[in-house]
Amino acid sequence: MILILGGTGEARELASRVPAISSLAGRVSDPRLPVGEVRIGGFGGVEGLTEWLRDNKISAVIDATHPFARQITSNAFEACQRVGVPFLILRRPGFAAQPGWIWVDSVAEAARNLPGSRVFLTTGRQDLAEFADCSQWFLARMVEPPEPPMPQRIEVLLSRGPFTVDGELELMRAHRIDVLVTKDSGGSMTSAKLEAARQLGVPVVIVRRPPLPPAQVVDTVEGALAWLGR
Repeated sequence: MILILGGTGEARELASRVPAISSLAGRVSDPRLPVGEVRIGGFGGVEGLTEWLRDNKISAVIDATHPFARQITSNAFEACQRVGVPFLILRRPGFAAQPGWIWVDSVAEAARNLPGSRVFLTTGRQDLAEFADCSQWFLARMVEPPEPPMPQRIEVLLSRGPFTVDGELELMRAHRIDVLVTKDSGGSMTSAKLEAARQLGVPVVIVRRPPLPPAQVVDTVEGALAWLGR
């Protein structure tokens, strides 16, 4: 049996094309479920995942998690090394750098490098604490309601993509946004806001992806299917 570490559109597409168990972290209350067998929740670190792989006789693991899900990727790589299970990382391509982008290595660094006063923040609810001491006004968009700590001057917008360029233009104009903060997640769902920022001349602070373990990486579902075929 194949284990797909999911939560992305690529993971759902892959699950629709191969028999597999899909694992979701369970960080949102109403996730988009893939077809086939699904498990929700953590494994209990490297030790727990190692035991789970053995108990369930997993023959291959494909990590198709979010590009910033660093911990599960690291744990899965180590667990697969321990049990000798083939491991593949499926990651959509990142964004091509554009003029006006300020690249940083972490969300904390992004909080220290805000060139504007009205911030459109799209890094996710788990990163809000990094901006708690910032004096800027924030429009923070996320799927689930956040918990403190968070910035004192903030408006939370609960919404799930995909989003359109026209919609992002309207949103950013209505809130007089003068800086966008996001992550290099890649994919079409997040490109609309970047295009809107380009059209409006709004600078973008963008967080680089964390480094990957020394595993084989493909950037398409077709590449993952070819790997399985081999």
